[in-house]
Parts: sequence; structure tokens; C-alpha cells
Amino acid sequence: MDRGEFSHIRGRLGKTQSQMAQLLGASLKAVQSFEQGWRKIPTHIERQALFLLAQKNAREREHKPCWGIEQCPIETRQKCPAWEFQCGHLCWFINGTICHGEVKGSWREKMEQCRKCEVFRSMLSYQ
Repeated sequence: MDRGEFSHIRGRLGKTQSQMAQLLGASLKAVQSFEQGWRKIPTHIERQALFLLAQKNAREREHKPCWGIEQCPIETRQKCPAWEFQCGHLCWFINGTICHGEVKGSWREKMEQCRKCEVFRSMLSYQ
């Protein structure tokens, strides 16, 4: 996540920098540093910001689950945590999901794939 994306998410959530810091359990100075590009946005902050935006957007409209959009075979679905926990709109948030037949090893690898995915893009609708 880059500084522009972080700032855009904060704006979509309608939060001041101070309010965002409180939501994320970070300091105001940290949030300011993220938005100025002085400090790299840690994975846990990125995940939480994306999750909050996803939850806000989920209330505004209905979304199809990932397995429906991606047309995953039942054998794949049964092995996937998104299916197990019935949260196909949050597949990008859950580690260990099976997307395009494989599990990604790290958050960065996963997000590289997710950012291109219709499920992620439509759920977060900020790009």
C-alpha cells in the first residue's frame, strides 16, 4: 500500500488523521508519516485499513462471494478458508485461501494477486 492509497482510504472512511490513528491503534504521527511517505505502512495497518473500508462498502451494497465470481470447483472450495468460514467477500483478507489453484505464501504475494482480482477491486471499490 502506498501513501496515496492510504490517504484515499482514510478519506473514504470519512476520518481525520487523528480518528484514523485511533482506529488503527497507531499514533497520529505515524498516520501523518504514512500519508507523507516518510514511513512504510506496516502490513497490519494495511490489512486493518482495507478491512474497515471493505466493511463500510459491504453495508452499502451486496457482493457475490469469491467462489461464485471465480467459479471455483467444489473440491477447491472445500479446502479454502473463505468457503469454510463463508466470507467470500473477505477472501483477500484471509491467509491460506486457494485462489487460481494455489495458496500464496506471504501477504505481499497474496496482495499482488488480489489487487488484480475482481473480488478485491469490487469489494473495496476505491481504484
